[in-house]
Amino acid sequence: MTTEILSSRLAGTELIIETAVGTQIYDSRFLVAALLVFVARGSGSIEPEESAKMIELIEDHFHLQGPESLELITTAMSELSDKPGLAAVLADLGPTLSDGDKEDIALMGLKVVAADGHRHFAEMEQFDAAMTGVGISPEIVHRAFDRYFAETMPGK
Repeated sequence: MTTEILSSRLAGTELIIETAVGTQIYDSRFLVAALLVFVARGSGSIEPEESAKMIELIEDHFHLQGPESLELITTAMSELSDKPGLAAVLADLGPTLSDGDKEDIALMGLKVVAADGHRHFAEMEQFDAAMTGVGISPEIVHRAFDRYFAETMPGK
């Protein structure tokens, strides 16, 4: 079932969405999960390695247990499917994030792109769109690339 978003508003660090079926509240944890799902879908489907990487990244970043991380990713997938306009309004949460959080999110996105061992152009386009959409500057993305390469280069 598709649920149209009737209105949205930012309340501190939470995004409140009104639909015909009720009110839902989204926070930065949901935003991160949704961004990772959006990036992973860039190649058309989410590969098992990408799913596993998203769960691991959410688990580590938010100090969640595996089932909680899986539930957050699963919820993000279904919410993004049920509410086509959700991705656009989630961008309103971008300004609530610190530069450090934005850099961490960009790094997680890069790790999801690389998770299946293939660099798909479409995934990098999705990554770029996601970063731009939530207001992550090119400088912050550049720092995330530097961290990614520092972590993944041989001899490190």
